[in-house]
Amino acid sequence: MQTFVASIFVFGLLILVHELGHFFAARLTGIRVLELAIGFGPKLFGWTRNKTDYSLRAVPLGGFCRMLGEDHEESNEPDSFPRKPVLHRAFVLLAGAAMNLVLAVAIFFVIFFFMTGVPDMSTSEIGQVLENTPAEEAGLQEGDRITAVNSTAISRWEGVLESISPRAREEIALTVQRGGESLTLQVTPALDEETGTGKIGIVPVVRKYMFVDSLQGSFERFGMVIASIFQVLTGRAPLDVAGPVGIVSVIGEVAQTGFINLLLLTALISISLGIMNLLPIPALDGGRLLFLAVEAVRGRPIDPEKEGMIHFIGFAFLIMLILFITYQDLIRLNIFPN
Repeated sequence: MQTFVASIFVFGLLILVHELGHFFAARLTGIRVLELAIGFGPKLFGWTRNKTDYSLRAVPLGGFCRMLGEDHEESNEPDSFPRKPVLHRAFVLLAGAAMNLVLAVAIFFVIFFFMTGVPDMSTSEIGQVLENTPAEEAGLQEGDRITAVNSTAISRWEGVLESISPRAREEIALTVQRGGESLTLQVTPALDEETGTGKIGIVPVVRKYMFVDSLQGSFERFGMVIASIFQVLTGRAPLDVAGPVGIVSVIGEVAQTGFINLLLLTALISISLGIMNLLPIPALDGGRLLFLAVEAVRGRPIDPEKEGMIHFIGFAFLIMLILFITYQDLIRLNIFPN
């Protein structure tokens, strides 16, 4: 049950945000939206407002924003998708993926601002002393505020890092404020083999409700994920693909470790979904953007029947790929015999 609820939460949020991106972009550009649906299959319930049908459907593994003109017979209507300028149509197509990327940043911000906090770099106060480290051996304690390194005054955490990092295996004198007392402790930073810098085993104070630092941390985490995806796409990192079954399995495992980890996973999937949708593959938003680019260069659209056939072939290929990956997931999970 926990896996089911967590999967509905993750997929529902990702799909809702993605389709709302298309929906609001269409409204802004004057394109009439015929239906906004979350899920596929039979309609569970729905309503109509301002000539748009809203529905929740039985299978929560997708959704769609159906706009006027996607059916060729409606393409001559003035508020249809094909009648709008190329830039307007491109904006509508980009909006879904863009909203998934924005959602990821928003999730990171919620985690940092409300839940875990972020390192307070504006102070030199020690938030934690790690076990079996030079800092613990030297007698440093949580709550100590480092005021000087080798008699050089320090007031921010950046100064602590800049003073300790280049002094691996070199004894240094730390002046700390502990309560109302000033102490000088001798410590020798250990060499971090991976970074080649000196470390003594201390971390800064972590605080919640720090808007600027939480926002900065959110964009930094977002950039790290984008960089890792870029490494996969360029072949510099291994590709590990999972289908719907594999993703649901991972969601269930992560949900057992806590809500924060589930949110982090949601952000990662949201970024992956946004990037994947922008790939120039027929049937995806990126494929449709590619056709718009060709139209902009040629000065006239590609024949709708030919474009539709290409998208159909792309869609069929994606379905076969999903089925193949799902089969591999079932084997990996020991549901099907190898």
